[in-house]
Amino acid sequence: MSTKIGFVGSPGAPVGIVAPVVLPSALLAVLLSVLFAAPQLRAQTVQPVIVEYQQKADGRIEVTNSTLQPMAVVLEPRSFSISEDGRGIYRPIDPSIHLKLSTTSFLLGPQQTYYVFYKATADTLPAWFTVYAGFTQVGASAGLKVRFMLPHTVYLYQKQPLDKASIHVANATYRAQDNKVVCDIRNDGAGLVRVQEVRALGDKSSVEGGGFPLLPGTSRHLAIEWKERGSPTAIVLHFPRFEVKEAVSPQGP
Repeated sequence: MSTKIGFVGSPGAPVGIVAPVVLPSALLAVLLSVLFAAPQLRAQTVQPVIVEYQQKADGRIEVTNSTLQPMAVVLEPRSFSISEDGRGIYRPIDPSIHLKLSTTSFLLGPQQTYYVFYKATADTLPAWFTVYAGFTQVGASAGLKVRFMLPHTVYLYQKQPLDKASIHVANATYRAQDNKVVCDIRNDGAGLVRVQEVRALGDKSSVEGGGFPLLPGTSRHLAIEWKERGSPTAIVLHFPRFEVKEAVSPQGP
């Protein structure tokens, strides 16, 4: 028996076939299994997806199976880093993070919700990790089994909030050739902070971008689509305690 794993939101997750191709029968079977399993994926939920705590965590994960089939669930804690383009890069959980889960595996009946409780501390703050819930249908055929992973991500903040002087914005540019406002953001501090919102401003309009965490000592490259009339003049980043505004150059080199 083999198992096909799909991470929600991961670059390697199946997204369907976009052009006619000739496939070997074994590969075709894998693709068909994943496509037929897509409704099952949508029927599994893990809530909340992201939580934030000060210094230590005392939380609960709500795992729901909305299908008519029983599911085996295995929890897998992982540490991660974030690339400049926002991709999560996962690894085994760091030994400096101390996580206690009320359980690491369980059976989830049809239309059932199960609660997993946990406590977490870290030797050094800030810290962050993800608990992936892996779903596998119980009693599936003896051939290929499809396993889906849904995340619950935890951030443990340091005691002192990050100050504005630690944030630097560079290369804020409007690329007229592809209608993108781009910039690079760097956190030079030792603390974790969340960008709550990014907004590109024009003379009479604006475009909003979503928020994201900015880990200590890391950079993030942003690209916001701009389809408004006129050119953008500035980009504004909203943080919990301050905001950073940077002028946008009309055209990069």
